Amino acid sequence: MPINSKKKGAKFERDLAGIFREYGYTGSRRTAQYCGNTGDASDVVGLPGIHVEAKHQETMRLYEWIEQAKRDAAAGTERKLPAVFHKKNRADILVTMRLEDWMEIYREYESGLYFDGLKNGQSEE
Repeated sequence: MPINSKKKGAKFERDLAGIFREYGYTGSRRTAQYCGNTGDASDVVGLPGIHVEAKHQETMRLYEWIEQAKRDAAAGTERKLPAVFHKKNRADILVTMRLEDWMEIYREYESGLYFDGLKNGQSEE
């Protein structure tokens, strides 16, 4: 029996929150935005600094979805980078971000590697 799109989307949001919790983001959960009870328009909360737009659809409309994520992230009270977590049936979950947002995350990651190396006694060359 086919699942309707709202139920499929809600299940994906719950599953995504569960995956985030498995990675250690224990406060991750589906938001109540679906019934208007939150100030956060993210579909899933719990990843600090990231606005999560979750889409489980067969037809990808990535540019529309990233525009929605950008608008919703900008409307919030905290600065968050917009990201679309998306999948289609029987496929891996993918993440789409604007290049400048991804580069911001990568720079932070890279600087952490640099400082971790110095902390572990590696010399700067």
